[in-house]
Amino acid sequence: MTSSVPSSGSQFLSLHLLETLVAVLPVRDENGAPKSIVYGGAERHMITSQARRRAERVHTRNRANAGVGALAGRGTGTRTREWALITARELTSEHGWEPEEAVRTARAVIEATGLKFGDPGKKTVANLTKVLLFAPSDAGARIAAHIEEQAGTVRAWADEYTAAQAAAAAAAAAKKKTARKGAAAAQEEPPGADGAEGGAESGAAAEASAADAKLPALPAATRTAVLTALAPRDAIDIALYGRFLAEIADSPNVDGAVQSSHAFTVHEAEQVDDFYAAADDAKLDRKRNPKPAEKTNALDFLDAADDAGAGMTGYQSLITGTFYRHAVLDRLKLRRNLRAAGMSEEEAEEASVAAEAEFVTAFVDAFPEAKKNSTASTGSLPALVLAFEGERPYNYAAAFQNPIDENPVGGGGEGPAGPAAVRRLLKHHAFVSGRRPDIKAGRVLTYDPQIDELLGTLKDTGALTVTSAEELTA
Repeated sequence: MTSSVPSSGSQFLSLHLLETLVAVLPVRDENGAPKSIVYGGAERHMITSQARRRAERVHTRNRANAGVGALAGRGTGTRTREWALITARELTSEHGWEPEEAVRTARAVIEATGLKFGDPGKKTVANLTKVLLFAPSDAGARIAAHIEEQAGTVRAWADEYTAAQAAAAAAAAAKKKTARKGAAAAQEEPPGADGAEGGAESGAAAEASAADAKLPALPAATRTAVLTALAPRDAIDIALYGRFLAEIADSPNVDGAVQSSHAFTVHEAEQVDDFYAAADDAKLDRKRNPKPAEKTNALDFLDAADDAGAGMTGYQSLITGTFYRHAVLDRLKLRRNLRAAGMSEEEAEEASVAAEAEFVTAFVDAFPEAKKNSTASTGSLPALVLAFEGERPYNYAAAFQNPIDENPVGGGGEGPAGPAAVRRLLKHHAFVSGRRPDIKAGRVLTYDPQIDELLGTLKDTGALTVTSAEELTA
């Protein structure tokens, strides 16, 4: 199989973006604090690439499903642990199965294909796979359609499978109980007696028995149907962002065509711990509408004391800064991924052009949704986007190794971080592109009128100014 990038373009499309965010918290660590890194001897705020990639992937999927953008109407993927439940809902709604049987059968079929599920004794996870699986959004419907088509065979197999599972679980529980009794008896033996070793061996044997239980194999036709449904197929976002599935050896992994960097502030971190007080509406209503004097009593002052103060108080961390982030699209890998998923060369070429356009749009427009209602962070627009092509990726993080000093220019600083970062980034690009002949077709886009004025004063930036995200890609 061969596939190449268009003759008019290079293999890699590099994207670089500067954006200024004010009082937001798009990502947090396990303690609810902003994430940070130390770079150039200074602490910087960080927005992780995985948060960005998810935002971009979901943005692309939602637009495609809504019939908007270059990928309108094309297949996309869903990343979830709920494939058994999704399949069961299809069996129930589209094929008339009883819900309990549908869930039991879907779980058994997917589990027998190779995916591990949660503890059957815990309702919250019993029907969820242990790992997130990124598969085409219609995978559940396809699996359900096959189960219905082969209902007689699959039902008989599922009954045998679940019965064998139950028998194995009961045998394992019995052995474990015997092992515990043996261990308890061994504690009464003198040190060095054989009972302790025997009890340990019994426990190990019980666990081995449960793990090695012989379950009936999934019918070959059904396994093939499940693997086909879960395969990447025409899901464009899987070709773009990739997936890794270790549990099923013969289900293809996909090395994504998109590389994404962590975003970081171009200056030292600036964080505020914002104290907030949330009002209790019922308390305020009582204060605004007190009881008539004739209905009060001597103890009402206690209620008034209880109504004093806020309903809830606390702190939330917020960050402010100008961030640099970078991503690169490997056009050759994108085409290879689509060809490997079954597309013809012509189909892969058409889909790749559309996917590139939508990827650029998502890179510019998508934003993580954490704290969006209390910070309106998703309304942010980039100060500058730089795009260019080359025969290898180019990361310009080195332009900001020395943190920007936002003190006034007359006082030895560089002034506000936004314009200063634009000057640094474009100077860095002009310097590198002058020494790397493969870099070509540089384009810059801004949504900031001040930056637009600045661009008019800069010379030899190595990039052409454009007015839309669509113009960033050839």
